[in-house]
Amino acid sequence: MPFRLVESSSGSENKTVRFPVDVINQIEKAITGKNITFSKFVISACQYALDNLEETDKPTK
Repeated sequence: MPFRLVESSSGSENKTVRFPVDVINQIEKAITGKNITFSKFVISACQYALDNLEETDKPTK
């Protein structure tokens, strides 16, 4: 499945996450000139990763 931006959900919670500087720079470069925030990119990337976990790696509900 290709990477896509996810729409905002109805609820949210603040979390503090530390990123390596090189990853921050890569994300900022990727979103430059696009109508997307850093947070929206990270949320979309995390959702993509979760949606594409191997079945054996997925958490049970």
